Amino acid sequence: MSRVLSFFYGVLSYIIFFGTFLYAVGFVANRFVPKSIDSGPPSALIPALAINTALLLLYAVQHSVMARPWFKRWWTRFVPSPIERSTFVLAASLVLILLYWQWRPLPDLIWSLDGAAALLMEMLFWTGWGIVLVSTFMISHFHLFGLTQVHHHLLGKKVADPDFKVRGFYRMVRHPIMVGFLIAFWSTPKMSVGHLLFAAATTGYILVALQ
Repeated sequence: MSRVLSFFYGVLSYIIFFGTFLYAVGFVANRFVPKSIDSGPPSALIPALAINTALLLLYAVQHSVMARPWFKRWWTRFVPSPIERSTFVLAASLVLILLYWQWRPLPDLIWSLDGAAALLMEMLFWTGWGIVLVSTFMISHFHLFGLTQVHHHLLGKKVADPDFKVRGFYRMVRHPIMVGFLIAFWSTPKMSVGHLLFAAATTGYILVALQ
């Protein structure tokens, strides 16, 4: 793959990722997007649990396997190193798009909050997503999502891993991106069965992955 083509591939992968990230906010918030976590006609419980769990498991497997060093060593025999990260980002985005598309709603409510409690949940929700996004810039956002690699490759420069500096949220917690996700996923004024499944499954994956 030429340097120019690699660069545009990396840019396209990043654009798809960022659109997928923004859609995730609306998907979990049940607003702004055509299909959210609770939108659509209610589904039968057992088939919905099976399908939704399979979708979440698919994302967990893809995200975990492709991030492993042994997979990267094998994968880069076929995929050029400069676009390896972009390919990982693109694959993760496509799996999430499949999840958004095929998710089965289970809208029965576990809890429903009003007034100050609902407002607090809304504030925590947006705070969580803010922590996620800001934290990526504290550890080189564009390197994390593959743009630095394809840009340096375009210019004929060698890519070095960025130096990790303990600053900002990283002074307070070890994994602020994961903490931000947990806050965002659990902070909702209306917790449905489907939302609970999503929050519980992603929390379990995060706790296992951090080990």
